[in-house]
Amino acid sequence: MTRRFIDLKTPIPGPKSQALMERRKARVPRGVSNATPIFVDRAEGALVTDVDGNTFLDFAGAIGTMNAGHRPPAVVKALHEQVDRFLHTSFHVAMYESYVALAEKLAELTPGNFEKKAMFLNSGAEAVENAIKIARRYTGRPAVVSFTRGFHGRTLMGMSLTSKVKPYKYQMGPFAPMVYQAPYPYVYRRPAGMSEEEYTDSVIAQFKEFFSAEVSPEEVAAVIFEPVQGEGGFIVPPKRFVDAVKEFCAQHRIVFIADEIQTGFGRTGRWFASEHFGLEPDLITVSKSLAAGLPISGVVGRAEIMDAAEPGQLGGTYGGSPLGCAAALGVIETMQRENLVQKAEVLGRQLIDRFTRWYERYPLIGDVRGLGAMAAVELVRDRQTREPAKDETARVIQGSVQRGVLLMGAGLYSDVIRILCPLVTTPEELDEGLDVVEEALAEVSGAVSTQQA
Repeated sequence: MTRRFIDLKTPIPGPKSQALMERRKARVPRGVSNATPIFVDRAEGALVTDVDGNTFLDFAGAIGTMNAGHRPPAVVKALHEQVDRFLHTSFHVAMYESYVALAEKLAELTPGNFEKKAMFLNSGAEAVENAIKIARRYTGRPAVVSFTRGFHGRTLMGMSLTSKVKPYKYQMGPFAPMVYQAPYPYVYRRPAGMSEEEYTDSVIAQFKEFFSAEVSPEEVAAVIFEPVQGEGGFIVPPKRFVDAVKEFCAQHRIVFIADEIQTGFGRTGRWFASEHFGLEPDLITVSKSLAAGLPISGVVGRAEIMDAAEPGQLGGTYGGSPLGCAAALGVIETMQRENLVQKAEVLGRQLIDRFTRWYERYPLIGDVRGLGAMAAVELVRDRQTREPAKDETARVIQGSVQRGVLLMGAGLYSDVIRILCPLVTTPEELDEGLDVVEEALAEVSGAVSTQQA
């Protein structure tokens, strides 16, 4: 089939990528995983070109960091201007305006009609760590509650909050004390014969019972919550469950933290996924697409909570670097000028429409779900038993990469194909990429059908 955007000149990986892989194996530990076997030479918009000259459509978006696309002109311009002035002074030593300007922008963009403040760090995990520190300092309480299937990073606190054991936590303990995981609804995998409403009521009841069985609410500083679970499999919770969690937190003076590291900056068709649920979180953690690939993260929230920590209790040498702040301001400018939040809704409709047709065509598809351009399909070996199709999912992803689409999986059972394409992806680029994924899906579905026969 003729491709308009994908251009493969060698088998994947090509000879130059293979040579670099040998060097990588010799000096980089195997615990640093790689989703694809390529080495990148350049990238632009929704396209990535490797060192062998192969051009791919990017449906992984550097794990959701490229909502504004690769190398947005406003970001490139801002970075050049910053490099020409200074690289780093540390905000703790000599301040700079871009840090304050970014805090002002995020106070405007994040949900919540109250006074807000923001601080900046380097990574999503650091943002989570500091949000927990702030909540503990504000409440004077030690415990923290996250949710099953949640993902919050690979640091000690991040791992402690994260639910998936392999690969993130296996033989990495002991973990931080007084961290608990409450139930989070997974509507697709609800018990047979139970309606969505009955199931939601059941999980809400379990959530409330959790605070009698596992930890007293009077000891809980914060509940940290992904409005859509990312690594957990792009699982969208029922609004009634979200409302119940927020109400419980308010009733017991628990700081409600929305982890918007993957869901933020337009991915779901809103600036922040919390807006879909009418949420005004006390604190929000941000990173990934905040700066188009530059390492920066932040905690944004109620001014009185953010001000609880004493001077010196928050921060880090490189936190909110001048380059990161410049890039983030360029991203916000790009997203507003190009209406990328609205484009995410359009891409999302295109994705769900295509996925729905796949569901009708391929029994390997068990579920279709998502919000905006944060969309996914879950693969199962049998729709009745919903047995996860982990190996088949890996083969579809590998087949897609071989055909020119960078793709990643997700889910507690590693049976979810997730889409995190840049929001600048055109409808034509998205169609071509989905054609490729469908070719791989059809090939694996055919093999499964043959094996079952």
